[in-house]
Amino acid sequence: MAPVVVVNVVGLTPRLLAHMPNVAKVGAAATLKPVLPAVTCTMQATLLTGAMPRDHGIVANGWYFRDLGEVFLWRQHNRLIQSEQLWDAVPGMRTANVCWWYAMGGSSDFIVTPRPVYFADGKKDQDCYTRPPSLHDDLVAELGEFPLFSYWGANANIASSKWIIAAARRILTRERPDLLMVYVPHLDYDLQRFGPDAPQAVAAAREVDAALAPLLAEDATFVVVSEYGITNASRPVDVNRALRRAGLLEVYTQAGMEYLDPWASRAFAVSDHQIAHLYVRDPADLPRVRDIVAELPGVDEVLGQEGKARYGLDHDRAGDLVAVADPDAWFTYYYWLSDDRAPDFAKLVEIHRKPGYDPAELFMDPEDPFVKLRAGAALARKKLGFRYMMSVVPLDPAPVRGSHGRLPDAVADGPVLLGPFEGESYAATEFKGLLTQLLKG
Repeated sequence: MAPVVVVNVVGLTPRLLAHMPNVAKVGAAATLKPVLPAVTCTMQATLLTGAMPRDHGIVANGWYFRDLGEVFLWRQHNRLIQSEQLWDAVPGMRTANVCWWYAMGGSSDFIVTPRPVYFADGKKDQDCYTRPPSLHDDLVAELGEFPLFSYWGANANIASSKWIIAAARRILTRERPDLLMVYVPHLDYDLQRFGPDAPQAVAAAREVDAALAPLLAEDATFVVVSEYGITNASRPVDVNRALRRAGLLEVYTQAGMEYLDPWASRAFAVSDHQIAHLYVRDPADLPRVRDIVAELPGVDEVLGQEGKARYGLDHDRAGDLVAVADPDAWFTYYYWLSDDRAPDFAKLVEIHRKPGYDPAELFMDPEDPFVKLRAGAALARKKLGFRYMMSVVPLDPAPVRGSHGRLPDAVADGPVLLGPFEGESYAATEFKGLLTQLLKG
């Protein structure tokens, strides 16, 4: 039986598929109905488990860990998923995971996932984690180092996706696993930067299609899936600033910089694209927090316990309330009221220290006339082996033109599923069952 290869082309929609002839050959495109929130970690967990967030526990790309008193995004341990996963659905199956999330500690025979190197002197290099460990050196010898400045941030481009696709192809041809799943992130970048209707979005779709052509030509059964579609959005909603002005969110100060104080705050938000989990310490404050957030321009609805249950989001990790943005709006994580009090990481690509998602990382500060010069100087320091600060991210979110997270209002803006399937529409929770049947033959 030929291997089954699942290609996750994040951001792929029926609109963009029209510009991707190689991908379109995989099969007829069915509508895929996402779960709320339609973000990477939640959707991938749903696809892998066939369960709703209330059961698998991945309520967003990150959340407030109540037992630690910390906000963490983009954790990588597989055990955070609380339901049985596709990797273990068929006894004796050999599997390979190339950049699907929650890979570390998973049961796959072959794993490749982004994992920066944090040196003792404070330097950071983009790299990858592999299993078996020897796979790392083999991939670097054949493909070069994992692309440093192309995976995320203002310089994000097709190079990282090409590396990931080449790694997947190498594992497919040499190891022949029964199931190989590969995540291709490139469409995420320009669709958030410029919006899905921009010429850059079409160009990105064509780039991904060309990069996938060699992999799709291999001897395998292919399935292409996407997690969500990105829609036009240009209205940032400063939910944490509203809570701070109301006296509910607190900060502490170090070295003249303000940091979110979740331990002392009566309420704060973990913002994630078009979803914001609102954590409220005292249940007596719930009506007030709901009213404050619901009245903000750009907020569509605020879900309480009944609303969360309706969307299958009623898990202990979820916020006490969950805010959903309007179709053209999204939530910032900003909590400071004056930019001169912002923490230094606010102007960096720093996905692990920010208490919320920051799409402004995809831009260089347009208000700084020396931003490219300073970026070049920082890069030169890095190449010379010195510590450096790539402090180029704007504190104004105005450039952002695309977002996702809420359920799509139109089929053309939602995710798709292509492969040897006969249906015209599937729920994301059906994906695991479809793949299990395919693998069993």
